[in-house]
Amino acid sequence: MTDPSDEAKQIEKLYEFGERLNEAKDKSQNVKDYEGIIEAAKTSLKAKQLAAQLIPRFFKFFPDLSSRAVDAHLDLIEEEELGVRVQAIRGLPLFCKDTPEYLSKIVDILVQLLAAEEIVERDAVHKALMSLLRQDVKASLTALFKHIGSVDEPSTDEFIREKVLSFIRDKVFPLKAELLKPQEEMERHITDLIKKSLEDVTGAEFRMFMDFLKSLSLFGEKAPTERMKELIGIIEGQADLDAQFNVSDADHIDRLISCLYMALPFFLRGASGSKFLNYLNKHIIPVFDKLPEERKLDLLKALAEISPYTTPQDSRQILPSVAVLLKKYMPLRKTGGEEMNFTYVECLLYTFHHLAHKAPNATNSLCGYKIVTGQPSDRLGEDFSDCYKDFTERLTTVEDLTRATMKKLTQGLADHNKEMAAAKTDEAKEKIVSLFLEIKTQKQNTTTGLRTCNNILAMSKPLHSKTPSFIGDKSVNLSWKEATKPSVPSTTTASGGKRPASINGSGNTASKKGRGSGGLQNQLVNRALEGISRGGRGGIRGRGRGWGARGRGRGYR
Repeated sequence: MTDPSDEAKQIEKLYEFGERLNEAKDKSQNVKDYEGIIEAAKTSLKAKQLAAQLIPRFFKFFPDLSSRAVDAHLDLIEEEELGVRVQAIRGLPLFCKDTPEYLSKIVDILVQLLAAEEIVERDAVHKALMSLLRQDVKASLTALFKHIGSVDEPSTDEFIREKVLSFIRDKVFPLKAELLKPQEEMERHITDLIKKSLEDVTGAEFRMFMDFLKSLSLFGEKAPTERMKELIGIIEGQADLDAQFNVSDADHIDRLISCLYMALPFFLRGASGSKFLNYLNKHIIPVFDKLPEERKLDLLKALAEISPYTTPQDSRQILPSVAVLLKKYMPLRKTGGEEMNFTYVECLLYTFHHLAHKAPNATNSLCGYKIVTGQPSDRLGEDFSDCYKDFTERLTTVEDLTRATMKKLTQGLADHNKEMAAAKTDEAKEKIVSLFLEIKTQKQNTTTGLRTCNNILAMSKPLHSKTPSFIGDKSVNLSWKEATKPSVPSTTTASGGKRPASINGSGNTASKKGRGSGGLQNQLVNRALEGISRGGRGGIRGRGRGWGARGRGRGYR
């Protein structure tokens, strides 16, 4: 322990060094005073705290002593006493104020300190980094992103990498309006840094970065189509559309569907989805039956939502595959024992209409229609009457099943309401309520189920004509687009701002088979509701980098 009198002398001496340096016109001549400050950093506790303030304050005047000064200051940062460490951390940004060549090194030091356990120490680190960002945002961001890494320059410390990502998400992104100046130059710079980092990220990290990029003026509502193409290109890269598809690679399927949904807003703004559609047509739809059950509906919903924004050329290419899939899920005739997934049919009918609206004569050979455009592709001289008969018979069966299901759905609700009205005692009412809670999932989805059924009827009716008019507008609203928010969190919601709570969660929920009385007990209705309610989009469910086998190989499952 330092003698109090010695400590007082050390403090007094430090003040003398500081005063002389403050008063000196040519401070570089006072080498001995600065050396004295550096040496004092090795003495008593209070002297160390004062030295932590003085070393960075006069650092720029003594370049020949820079190494000694920095080493002494770093020793203070490693001190056991919290007060010394915090004071030393607060002084770090001053090293760069007039000597910017040290900025990257100081950022590196602060990044390592993000792992500090003490709240006051961690707060000091955050404030020091923010100070550096305000001094030189471009150099500071570059130094920070270096610790996130990429495939070519991987981050060596995963724990520190996570801390840097959290700092960027929580401290930097919310202050983009203040920090990213000049706006266009700095938004482009941080975009380039993010694009490089996206070579090796988790699904959750990718969503976080994409949400941020979408919030930039660079990609705002008034941005040209080229900017939308840039974002689509980033998403296509994550979806790995150049890779050979393996149906057993659930990780790739999850990533593909998640990226497809992320790309949807940009299709609405004029960007092309050709690469996604071509990949789906070539690799995914042909093996649709082999996909994981919980991902089939996600894929069909995504396909339906994309279909209004396809080009005529893309529509013509993918329409045959969609028509084959549609026929597969429309039963040929009602036998009483068949199953029909109503939402599958809704998705496929919607997709079929929007694709056929852009390439109507392609349906002549697919469904036996007689649509005249004057092009050789009309194939009007060929006989496709059997195709027409098969297609319309399937439509009729679908309509019969749909009407029957609507009746049962409606009757189930009516039966429950009657039972509730007839219950005279509190005990009876409690029993009915208890029973009804068992079928709560089905009741919540009945409204959506009825919308699905109404949509199917609205879309099947015009397809009976030999020369149908295909729906190419917004007159049909997809059932899930109108549904209220589910109580189970979805990983495809919550964009921007703080990291969503579902960032490490699961993206899918499986509906339970309904139990109960009345119409809802009917197995056909249960199956219909199960198909209807097993909705939700394909969320990013990543638990680790690389989306599976990419990058560091941490699984994306």
